Amino acid sequence: MTVLSIIRDCLDALLHPSARYDALTRARHRAFMAPRLLGSLAAFAAFPVYLVLRGAPSAIEVAALAWLIAPILLSWFLSRTGRYEGAHVLSSLALAGLIMAIAVTTGGIESFAAIWLVVVPLEAALSASRRVAAFASLLALSCAAVLILLSLLGWLPSGELGGTQRGVMMALGVASATLYAAGLAFGAESLARTSVTLLSREEERYRLLARNMSDVISRHQRNGAVQFISPAAEAMLGMPVAQLLGHGLFDRVHVADRPAYLTALSDAARGEVRSVEFRLRRDPTGSERGQIDFIWVEMRCRPLDQDQRQNSYSDVTAELEVVAVMRDVTDRKLSEQALDQARNAAEAADAAKTRFLATMSHELRTPLNAIIGFSEMIAQEQTLMLAASQRKEYAELINASGQHLLSVVNGILDMSKMESGNFEIASEPFAPRAALMHCCNLLALKARERGIDLITDAPQDLPVMTGDPRAFKQIVLNLVANAVKFTERSGQVTVSASASASQLTLRVSDTGVGIAPDDLKRIGAPFFQCGKTYERRHEGTGLGLSIVKSLVALHLGELTVQSKLGEGTAVTVKLPLVYTPPQAKPVASKIATFTPVLRHDVQDQPALVKKSA
Repeated sequence: MTVLSIIRDCLDALLHPSARYDALTRARHRAFMAPRLLGSLAAFAAFPVYLVLRGAPSAIEVAALAWLIAPILLSWFLSRTGRYEGAHVLSSLALAGLIMAIAVTTGGIESFAAIWLVVVPLEAALSASRRVAAFASLLALSCAAVLILLSLLGWLPSGELGGTQRGVMMALGVASATLYAAGLAFGAESLARTSVTLLSREEERYRLLARNMSDVISRHQRNGAVQFISPAAEAMLGMPVAQLLGHGLFDRVHVADRPAYLTALSDAARGEVRSVEFRLRRDPTGSERGQIDFIWVEMRCRPLDQDQRQNSYSDVTAELEVVAVMRDVTDRKLSEQALDQARNAAEAADAAKTRFLATMSHELRTPLNAIIGFSEMIAQEQTLMLAASQRKEYAELINASGQHLLSVVNGILDMSKMESGNFEIASEPFAPRAALMHCCNLLALKARERGIDLITDAPQDLPVMTGDPRAFKQIVLNLVANAVKFTERSGQVTVSASASASQLTLRVSDTGVGIAPDDLKRIGAPFFQCGKTYERRHEGTGLGLSIVKSLVALHLGELTVQSKLGEGTAVTVKLPLVYTPPQAKPVASKIATFTPVLRHDVQDQPALVKKSA
């Protein structure tokens, strides 16, 4: 065992660098060099003994001795260049040359050496190259043809051996050729066994790699049928691998993603590298039974080998196979969706800021200009000689403008508290009909000034409800004021209320301008007003319906808006008759500023502007 190890180490030291890192190539180079070097060295070591016993060598023996140098030179050639096929070609030429030299001097085609021509292609077969084997076969046939031709033409020297000697030499030639062929056969078997061992070892490595990878490796036909899929698919999809073979995997692809899935496999079968993302249905586990769960998968696919693509051009019916690697990218997709949502939210916030600035620049400047202008006039009353009635009117306008500014600021603060979750409801029993009638009476004068009929339909037997009465009044005031504001002269606004066993239904409808379908989707967004900001036909901050929406949500109610452009709008609010606030923080003291009068002032601003003008 030690001697074999030493020989192997010596051979490895002679190997070309290109053969040191591949086990099969290393084994082939060893199989080529070992018998030639060892055989030549052994023959050279025994040749002196042969000369002592035999005496002076003949011409044939000298040729045989010269040929013993050729295997050493061939091993040196392979060690220096690494050209395995070239070394086998030179070896075939050297062997054929030796056979021809001996056969020509010992009888031509009838020589005992002629049988060795059979060994030439057998030795070349160890190269595992068809070109080398074909070359060696043609070389052996050519040598045999030359020997036959020389025999027929009589150009060969007469044999010196007798019949008995000729028979002995023929037997020696056949035996030696048979032994050499047997050695070649054992060498071929050893190489084959080494190849099988290495192949099995590599397959086991790839099998272990496929089993332990988190990514799923699969092999497909062009139509998407799965021929192999790694065990990682079981962890990814929650089902046995056997159920994914054939079209089992395709059946789990989301219907909308199946065209992209099949297109990628078809393109890969034509020799292109493709990448596609699609959804796969995953079997729910335990508590998730009954739910349909899809995961996002990224699949990279390519043809199984390049020879397959080249053969497909000549054989259109050939089965084209594709190898694919699938990876779960659900987390990345969720991150992308969260990023898109954050981007949309940022864009919406930017748009809200723009609307806020556009609205506030008007809503704040108008009353501030009125306050500054009328206060300057009062300050210069001696110069302008203002009468007492004029000073009183200016003071009333300044007060109204200040009240309007306070109401705008209060509305913004209330909306901010609602959005941040710091606005709390003070729940107590109250009569909804009385609150409803009070709000309608406050807006009745404004409706008459605009030539609008304000109709109230509230049954006397409306039950007492539990909630925040100030918030309820705010809801009614904003809805009715909006209806009056957006209804043309000679129009009608109807306020009705009804109660069921568990909830109160409030409905405010008008015959006003209505709302476009695109704007209807955004109703209730802070600072949003129908139409274009730079074409404002009605004053207001755009917070009225947004505050209503938030207050209704705080009461655990429902708000629906139905409208048709040019025909009117109907807003329906459903509130629970008994609202029980959740156990939370104590009611904030700032809720005291939430008075119906201030909310009424917000909507009363159009008359204020008209008067101050």
